[in-house]
Amino acid sequence: MSKIKPFEVRWSEAQVETVLNQVRAYPWPPIPDVPDGWAYGCDGTYLKSLCEHWSGAYDWRAAVADLNRFPQFTARVEDFEIHFLHVVGEAGGKRPLIITHGWPGSHYEFWGAIEKLAFPSRFGGSASDAFDLIIPSLPGFGFSSKPMRPVGQRTTARLFNALMTGVLGYETYLAQGGDWGAMVTSWLGRDHGAHAKAIHLNMLGFRPHGGPQGEAEVAWAQKQAAMMDVMGAYFRLQVSKPQSIGWMGAGNPVGQAAWIIERFHDWSDLSKKSLDEAYGKDRLLTNIMLYVMTDSFATGAWYYRGLVEEGGLAFQPGERCETPTAFASFPGEPLYQAPPRAFAERAYNIVRWTDMPQGGHFAAMEEPDLFVQEVRDWARES
Repeated sequence: MSKIKPFEVRWSEAQVETVLNQVRAYPWPPIPDVPDGWAYGCDGTYLKSLCEHWSGAYDWRAAVADLNRFPQFTARVEDFEIHFLHVVGEAGGKRPLIITHGWPGSHYEFWGAIEKLAFPSRFGGSASDAFDLIIPSLPGFGFSSKPMRPVGQRTTARLFNALMTGVLGYETYLAQGGDWGAMVTSWLGRDHGAHAKAIHLNMLGFRPHGGPQGEAEVAWAQKQAAMMDVMGAYFRLQVSKPQSIGWMGAGNPVGQAAWIIERFHDWSDLSKKSLDEAYGKDRLLTNIMLYVMTDSFATGAWYYRGLVEEGGLAFQPGERCETPTAFASFPGEPLYQAPPRAFAERAYNIVRWTDMPQGGHFAAMEEPDLFVQEVRDWARES
């Protein structure tokens, strides 16, 4: 068994000041004078306000203390040092749930949900709903080690299954994920169903053999293609030439922030609130700092190329993820909207489908209470 080592986030004043000085010295390019700056990329007015907050008001020491609020560890799994939170809640070791983040998020996405999932009785809930939470950082992200070349989601699933079973000693577990975390979770169900006894997704990644069928599925696929034309330039770059964005981001915290914040703006449910109302600048900056301070902006982009090198999304004839699968459809998801259920059922053993009232791509970070209740309800049925 790999040795589990306690971990603590430590950022020195000199390290942080180097970043803040780069933010202060950023040579701002021309900003388009247009009604909607977000239509051109990250809005310049918003980015300037974020950088002013970053260099002047953001309390990075408080952020470090917050990042150290929950027990966290590293363990060697194959050739990787995997960083993970391990919060043993009221379940007392008997109800493990691994939750996996995506890009451009981090393990920090789940901060608003952790205590409610692990200690429900503290919030008026039932102790019977409690979980042991395992929240790892993807390979190449945050405090997990960097690969020497792109790795993908199927490899990550193998690593995380080994973490759960070989390192932490859980024979069976539940798994949840969104974005790339949904793909990792899907592969946990597809390849490791003897251990991952049920999975929950807030994005559907697998594609059935044969593609869309029937009018509704074709219409959905056409809409997805149109949205990818509008919003998918980042994907095409990172899945084909990820090092290009790596070169541009290196030593450029403002550029990294712009690339990340554009996704938070475009993928969140902002129908009733602004970006700052949905997240707040401090939380957005802490997530950005997890890329900047760990030099994981480039290797995070590599993760897209890993998808291609592992074979993509589609199954062969007759293949399906047979592990019982629940899906939560958040309506503010603009780019990766849910397909018709019949399409999903040809790729997954769908046993639960929930249309959520609000929220977008970063479900746990945007709507932690809705996320918690949905996960609780699913787990009771699993």
